[in-house]
Amino acid sequence: MATAIVAYGLSRRSLPGVAIAAAAAPFAYRGITGEWPGLSNGVADTRVALAGGRGIHVREAVRLEVPLEAVYAFWRRLENLPRFMSHLREVRDLGGGRSHWVAEGPAGAAVEWDAEIINEIPNEVIGWRSMPGSDVASAGSVRFSTARQGRSTQVSIHLQYATPGGRPAQLLAFVLGHDPAHMIREDLRRMKQLLEAGEIPRAAEGATA
Repeated sequence: MATAIVAYGLSRRSLPGVAIAAAAAPFAYRGITGEWPGLSNGVADTRVALAGGRGIHVREAVRLEVPLEAVYAFWRRLENLPRFMSHLREVRDLGGGRSHWVAEGPAGAAVEWDAEIINEIPNEVIGWRSMPGSDVASAGSVRFSTARQGRSTQVSIHLQYATPGGRPAQLLAFVLGHDPAHMIREDLRRMKQLLEAGEIPRAAEGATA
């Protein structure tokens, strides 16, 4: 698919066409070689890749009518995350605070990385970052706080990541309709439905598919 997008962009013989072709090029390269261009060993160091405000930042929050301890316990079991995060295929706990993540990337390409928990205060915060050698540099945190005199829980998430293709990859994500902030907002809405009602209504599933 990425190769077809490159060909289509070049055939347009225009600036937007060239931009689309450039956006798809890293994914065509990965499809052929199995590696991201310029990252044969993956991202060397997450701290370097995301230093100085680099990458994409997403901040969203949601309030749930569920006790804080229950919300925290649900999040801490990382295998639960694909149940409401539509872009995640799998999260596997490797033990020792480490986990393996598989996400749905632009054009349906699988993006995989290992992560480690770097900050954890029970019932307050979970912070993580990707490990060296990952397809994508990612770091984030989720904070939990009580609301309405302990009857509700406020969940605030901050996600920062750098895509392997840099700015061109971000453009391709936009062309394909993948808006990170919108996706996280919808994911949190699905989590709210899941924890408050015990299930994700089918109508909501169809709306976020």
